[in-house]
Amino acid sequence: MGRGCCLRILLTGATGFIGSHLARLLVSNNCEVYALVRKGSNLWRIEDIVPKLRLVRSDLLATDQLQHQLEKVRPDMCLHLAWYVVPGKYLTALENIDQLNASLHLASTLASLGCKRFVSIGTCFEYDIGSERLSETSPVKPKTLYAASKLALQTVAEQIANLTGMEFAWLRLFHLYGPFEPEPRLVPSVIISLLRNQVARVTKGEQVRDFLHVEDVAAAIWAVAQSQLSGTVNIGSGQPVTVREIIERIGEIIGRRELIEFGGLAYNPSDPMFVCADNSKLKHNTAWVQQYNLEQGLRQTIEWWRGYLR
Repeated sequence: MGRGCCLRILLTGATGFIGSHLARLLVSNNCEVYALVRKGSNLWRIEDIVPKLRLVRSDLLATDQLQHQLEKVRPDMCLHLAWYVVPGKYLTALENIDQLNASLHLASTLASLGCKRFVSIGTCFEYDIGSERLSETSPVKPKTLYAASKLALQTVAEQIANLTGMEFAWLRLFHLYGPFEPEPRLVPSVIISLLRNQVARVTKGEQVRDFLHVEDVAAAIWAVAQSQLSGTVNIGSGQPVTVREIIERIGEIIGRRELIEFGGLAYNPSDPMFVCADNSKLKHNTAWVQQYNLEQGLRQTIEWWRGYLR
């Protein structure tokens, strides 16, 4: 079906790391964006574009209140990014079950209201991760409640879509970085330490990862949303890089490589050593083109943190 900027788009998670960038991209494309935000939410990531958004004040977990709001909005498309993602807690948190149930209610309600397309966010950790690149046909084997809840959402939401005729796409995100990222995560934690002239203690950095700048992630989500793609789509760079290389580049750009203490932290025993996407489905079936290579993306991110920390 044809896409256009006149679409009524419901965006959940607009105040989050990825959602804020996606909201900004949708606004720049003159889309009619209905951003679902909880009362009292901190809007700091999107404060510059709030006047261009239509805020829907409701909690995803308050299903009765939410249904009333959805009946008023009746979006053509939903981009569902909201989830419980508190760093250090989200992988095993029981809140994942609440998010799963609320997301299924969202999908079924929107289908009943005639929503034409539902695009939701999964994780690469739904896969059975080994030493090979991961494609959309790779076996799944979630090892955390977070990943299992995401996979369960995909499984049931696909059936809802099949029964109602609503289009459905499931985007499995790999590693990402960029402005507005939560400070405890790898890239911002190293950047912040070095900018403050503090030692950055990290692992030996032998892990191989697939890192994509968050603006490229947002652009990929929007590209899939406008496409005819359905089912699982990997969102990643497809370019393996070691954690050590990423950290060394940060040190070189900032000019404080001597403050990096490799081996200062032990490996997490549950942390896989190789995670990389096969993103050919994304590249060959949408108009998406990666804008930032790793060097450009890290430089842009470091400059953003310089300004933020002033």
